[in-house]
Amino acid sequence: MTCPCCGATLTVDAELGKVLFHQAPPKQDKGPDLDFATQLLKKEAERREALFRQSADDQKIKSELLDRKFKEAFEKTKDQPTEAPIRDFDLD
Repeated sequence: MTCPCCGATLTVDAELGKVLFHQAPPKQDKGPDLDFATQLLKKEAERREALFRQSADDQKIKSELLDRKFKEAFEKTKDQPTEAPIRDFDLD
């Protein structure tokens, strides 16, 4: 008798209804597909590299943006007189 789940050969005692012997099905030795695995690894490495480059470009743009904002704020406040901030103690 052949097992419908795994394809193993079973020897069953008809009188008792119990399995006497179990012979595992022959394994289909395909082996891993190394070409497909290397393609996946290359694609993943390219994707990581692209994400890293994008992140580096974003950081460069971010620093340039912060520099511009600082210079703009500095130019706005350059001509204003500097005053000491009002403290809570001064209000009493």
